Amino acid sequence: MFTGNSYNYESFNRDVIRRDLNRASMRGPKPGDRAPDFQLTSLNGEKVRLSDFRDRKPLVLTFGSLTCPMTAGSVQGMNELYEEFDLGDVAFLFVYVREAHPGEKVPAHSSLRAKTRAARKLRDEEKIQMPILIDDLQGSVHRKYGMMPNPVYIIDRSGKVAFRGWWTRPNLVEDALQALLEPQSPNADPENSIVCGGEDRSVPLHYGVLFAHRALRRGGKKSLREFREVMGGKGRFALATSRVAGPIAMNPGRSLAGAALAAGVLAGAIYGGLKLRERRLGMRLPYYFPRVRSREKTTGGYEAVGI
Repeated sequence: MFTGNSYNYESFNRDVIRRDLNRASMRGPKPGDRAPDFQLTSLNGEKVRLSDFRDRKPLVLTFGSLTCPMTAGSVQGMNELYEEFDLGDVAFLFVYVREAHPGEKVPAHSSLRAKTRAARKLRDEEKIQMPILIDDLQGSVHRKYGMMPNPVYIIDRSGKVAFRGWWTRPNLVEDALQALLEPQSPNADPENSIVCGGEDRSVPLHYGVLFAHRALRRGGKKSLREFREVMGGKGRFALATSRVAGPIAMNPGRSLAGAALAAGVLAGAIYGGLKLRERRLGMRLPYYFPRVRSREKTTGGYEAVGI
């Protein structure tokens, strides 16, 4: 189930969710905390330290993997933000972590070479321009920053967390950057640069609806099968929908108008239902939550609530 270092898991299952993903709150530095320093090597072979950016410019730090639907859903928007802001105002770093859904094509990482190969594949397929750093096999940096599959941190010039998202949502990252870059009033507290409330816990459920198949097919049949088994009917529905709607979302100009309309209506209906459920349940994680059955408390049931 888990590899030798207990960080990389070989299969996506409920034990993984209970152990690492089904948390009441995200670990890692909170808004206002100093961001833990680290040094990693980029795909270009460059040694990069977080502290290199201190007193120079704000930094956007995002995490992800090749087989993560949330990464697949956010990366296009992050590419656009990189092109918009990386002209001297803001620095961007992408930290490559463990596979969210390992499979026979991209298994749990057993060597740094294999992990680097997966990161290079993600860069090439998603046309990522920002520097990609390779975390070690023990997930040392990922552990420091909460171990969620696709979180994002915005770190101010002083090295403190100005904003963090449990999931990388480019539109919210842009809002936070705009607020951080605004000229400060003379009465502003120089020790407090928290913006946009400091934290976003909402789940971009449409990422799963649109991009689950795109990410999971990279892992292979095992990744697809385990996702269907763990997520049940909603997982099967998300895979079927994303297989059609995902390519349209990535290349809207190349798709037939009829297919786009049909997929758009379908995805819109699903997304609306998911957003309604998110509001009703106060949902924070796109997987499962424990639910104790009222009759027999020895049975630990699980209710599917998202992707």
